[in-house]
Amino acid sequence: MAEHDHAVSAADYRALVDARVREPGRLARALADRRRRPLVGEDGRMLLLAADHTSRGKLAIGSDPMAAADRHSLLDRLVTGLADPRVDGVLGSADVLEELALLGALDGRLAVGTMNRGGIAGAHWELDDRVTAYDVEHVVSLGLDGGKTLLRIAPTDPGVPRTLETVARITTALADAGVMALVEPLPYRARADGGVELDPSEDALVRMVAIASGLGSSSAYTWLKIPATVDPARVAAATTCPILLLGGDAGRDHEQVFSGWELALRVPNIRGLVPGRALLYPEVLTVRDAVDRAGALVHPAAHQTTPSLEEPLP
Repeated sequence: MAEHDHAVSAADYRALVDARVREPGRLARALADRRRRPLVGEDGRMLLLAADHTSRGKLAIGSDPMAAADRHSLLDRLVTGLADPRVDGVLGSADVLEELALLGALDGRLAVGTMNRGGIAGAHWELDDRVTAYDVEHVVSLGLDGGKTLLRIAPTDPGVPRTLETVARITTALADAGVMALVEPLPYRARADGGVELDPSEDALVRMVAIASGLGSSSAYTWLKIPATVDPARVAAATTCPILLLGGDAGRDHEQVFSGWELALRVPNIRGLVPGRALLYPEVLTVRDAVDRAGALVHPAAHQTTPSLEEPLP
């Protein structure tokens, strides 16, 4: 993978580890007390860095099965990305968001908490996406800017109805609290070996978007997180809900990924990106360059003024 500048020093990382031992209350306080901002700016668009993969045990990137296992490296990459003012915030589990907040990296940025992470990658129950991370009560009480749910549907999986009920209940509760409910609807299918895999059919994704848009007692605060497809306008036409595009593992096909994003962002209700591995672990570009390109796509009118990365741990 490409090299990147270091944004989290060894001293800052050691201070973070020591804070967990000596002053654990600082982590939650740092997140709750961070400087807040509106959900969207004047352009109505959003660029989030996705960092919730580790909480589902998904550490592989490319041919390296443990690429995202090093926490110092992950935080370093996230803080590097957040140094670009066009990055609006981070989607992550409590450990990641608290660590970033303690490092001072989430001041004036969005913090979206991931919620149902029980479908451990590669497990025989992988589609049983139970709530094991944030719940609605803590998304609201900690002042998070949204809660994200994963909705994976395979027609032959008997656990899917429970996930549908859970995501619907969460969507309703977040709407009642006036907080963004970011739903990630993905069609899955069974493999011959007994595992599951993403269904690449555009028809299947259109169906998922329609289902996700109708969940809960209100869709007023529902945003959707979906993959970019060959015909993004066709998929987006299934809903009026705002859509963010995920990134996945771009590998060496980063030009194709950026081109797909550029095309999709012309669709009125596709309002931004929420990539993780494609920007944080690029195979060819540096993290800074990958984030710069994504920022230019999402917020083309914004001027990049990179702040200093030398701020000490608060």
